[in-house]
Amino acid sequence: MLHHLAFALVLAPCAFAAPVSNVAAATIGKIRGVADPIYHLYLQANPKNASIPVLGPESSAQTFTIGSTIQSQNTSAYLNIQTVSTSYKPLVWGKSAETTAWGLEGDTIITATGSSYGRQLNFLACKSTESGYYDLYLQTGSDVPSGKTCSNYQTIHLPCLC
Repeated sequence: MLHHLAFALVLAPCAFAAPVSNVAAATIGKIRGVADPIYHLYLQANPKNASIPVLGPESSAQTFTIGSTIQSQNTSAYLNIQTVSTSYKPLVWGKSAETTAWGLEGDTIITATGSSYGRQLNFLACKSTESGYYDLYLQTGSDVPSGKTCSNYQTIHLPCLC
């Protein structure tokens, strides 16, 4: 019994972390999926089109500085959300930080409550044209791109910040 209580106390800071609207101090780390089909695939640029964010193998994962923006330490590109009318919002790598809505809730990447997106933590992962990779979209509803094989309600995370 004591062992189970100790285990619960160790996990408590991660499992029950308080929401954070925007990250005051930047956090550095890799960003990964945690559920099938993107389990332990990592955020990076598409190998054939560097402006498209994808989830892919850890061997080519990038490291990010995460605050109200997300910036690759490998390429200096910023993760931006494109403005479109569908509920799935394509993500794109840009030279400037056009999206300042990012935040962390525990180890989960979200858009901040006070942003124009509101608090969003769901992403849409669609099979990329590159084998083994998934295109990533912010999901604010239930639309999906036609003709693509997608998995809805995915979340992306840093390794646990416990």
